[in-house]
Amino acid sequence: MTGPSDEELIEVEDEEFIDAPARMSRRALVAWITGGLIAGLGVGVGGFELVNHGVLPGRQLLNQIDGTCSVPAPVLSFAPLGPSQSGTFMSAARHRRVGYTIAYPPGHKPGDQLPLIVMLHGFGDDHSTALRGMTPAQAVALRVGGAALSPMAIVTVDGGDGYWNPHPGDDPLAMVVHELIPMCRRRGLGVAPQPIGMMGVSMGGYGALEIAERAPGLVTAVAAISPAIWTSFEQAQAASPGAFSSASAFAAGDVITHAAALRDIPVRVASGLDDPFRPGVKDLIKALPPGSSAEIGPGCHTDPFFFSQEPPSLDFLSRFLRV
Repeated sequence: MTGPSDEELIEVEDEEFIDAPARMSRRALVAWITGGLIAGLGVGVGGFELVNHGVLPGRQLLNQIDGTCSVPAPVLSFAPLGPSQSGTFMSAARHRRVGYTIAYPPGHKPGDQLPLIVMLHGFGDDHSTALRGMTPAQAVALRVGGAALSPMAIVTVDGGDGYWNPHPGDDPLAMVVHELIPMCRRRGLGVAPQPIGMMGVSMGGYGALEIAERAPGLVTAVAAISPAIWTSFEQAQAASPGAFSSASAFAAGDVITHAAALRDIPVRVASGLDDPFRPGVKDLIKALPPGSSAEIGPGCHTDPFFFSQEPPSLDFLSRFLRV
C-alpha cells in the first residue's frame, strides 16, 4: 500500500421489526422471512443454506421477534464533553471525498498531543453513525464504573461498504493507514509515544482486526464488537458479493488465518450467542494469541448488543492506550 504525500491531501473543515401478520404460524413466519430475504438479496439456493445455518440474518430476525436479541441498555454517564471537529478530505486511495469526525476528551482541545482511537463503522453506515447510542465526543468522555477513561481522542471516517479491504478503485484500508492516520498525526494525535487503538462494529470490527494484522507496529490495541467474519470466500460471496473482490483478496484479508500477527497486540472481541457470524468469531478466538480477551454472551448482531459492548470496549482500549 502506498499513500499520497501530505500536499496531495486536500482538507475542507466544517467545524462546527417487522410486524408479521398476527395469524401467521411460526413455520410460515420463518418461510416468509427467509423467502423475502433471499429474494431481496438474490442469493439463491446457497443463500438459503446460509440462512438455515444462521450465517445470513433470517434466523436472527426470528430471534428478534421472539425476544432472543434483547440486551439491557447500558446506563451511561459522561464528563463534560470536549470539542469535536468534522470535515472532509480528498482520498486518493478511495478516489472520492470522505467525511470524518475527530472528538477530543474532556479538558483537551485541538493541538493537544493524545492517544488516538480509530473507530470503523459497520455496513451501511458512515463516519456520523459509526457508534451506537453515543457521539464520538461522548465516547471519549464516558465514565465506566464511575471512573473516567484515560485521555484519548477518537476519529471516525467514511469507509464505504467494501469491508475495509482493498477493491479496484476503492481501497479504504489504504485510506485509513496512509491518509487518515497521517492527517491525525499532523494534529498531534497518535504520534509516538502516543499510541493508536483500533475499534469497530460488525464490518468495522472485522476491519479493525484486519488493519492491526496488516500494518504491524501501527496499532497498540484492538477492540472488535461483533466482527463480521466470514469463514470462506464462497460464504462471503453468497451473502455479500461486494465484501471481497476476489478469492485472493479474501485470503489476504482472512483475519483468522493471519491472527498470529496479533501476538503482541492486546485484543478484545465480543459477540452475541445468536450472532450469525458467531462461527467465524469462534474460529478467530481459537486462533488468537494467548491473553486475548473474548466475551460471548446473550445477544444478536443488532444495535442493542453493539451499544452494550461499546463501554467495555472503550474501557479496554483506555487501559492499553495510556501513556
